[in-house]
Amino acid sequence: MCYSIFGLILEAENQTVLGESMEREIDLSQVSDGKLYTANDMVRAACNDCAGCSLCCHVVGKSIILDPYDLYQMEKGLSRSFGELLQEALELRVVDGIVMPNIRIQGEQGGCSFLNEQGRCSIHAYRPGFCRMFPLGRIYEKEQFHYFLQIHECPYPDKTKIKVKKWLGIPELPRYEKYICDWHFFLKKLQENLKEEEQAAGQLSMYLLQLFFERPYNTEMDFYPQFYERLKKASVLTGESDDNH
Repeated sequence: MCYSIFGLILEAENQTVLGESMEREIDLSQVSDGKLYTANDMVRAACNDCAGCSLCCHVVGKSIILDPYDLYQMEKGLSRSFGELLQEALELRVVDGIVMPNIRIQGEQGGCSFLNEQGRCSIHAYRPGFCRMFPLGRIYEKEQFHYFLQIHECPYPDKTKIKVKKWLGIPELPRYEKYICDWHFFLKKLQENLKEEEQAAGQLSMYLLQLFFERPYNTEMDFYPQFYERLKKASVLTGESDDNH
């Protein structure tokens, strides 16, 4: 199967939506219950496995941005390469000046391309972290993050309490949360650098896509050492060296 990363990057750059961002400026008092949660806290988010409802998967919006762990999980679960996934269900989008892979949307309302004929998730066991977290969100500060509950996002009635880490269902959650922080703040620093080097943005996007996404992960081996090996190589882009992993 043949595809061109460079061509897809140009297409993504031409379709950039002004102001599109991985982050939102929000007033927590307006969108949440006013609490910040950790993995060991109880949160009112359980919805009986979305029985009779899958609205959040049918009205995705612009799409779901993927990170390297998401891709690793999809490659492992679907036995597909990044190139094959781009042909079938993913696309590239410019977000905060960086080209990132995301789930392709379909239909007038913007449904997820991984919905099956019954309108349910066909990759539920290896769905992206964003989907696992919903209707929770993350708020970042001081090299860490907390979860918060988005009270207007999920219409399912009479939700019950569940421990955050059980809701997420991610193995070795402390390692995952550290990885999420490291990836987030790496991208933040890179975005700041790109503001000063706009002409190099296309080349950097190609390098990042090839390093973190196109280059295959060994799905028979632990994800995290593979990621941190790549992060160490990419740290030169932010003017730092990463020797802590």
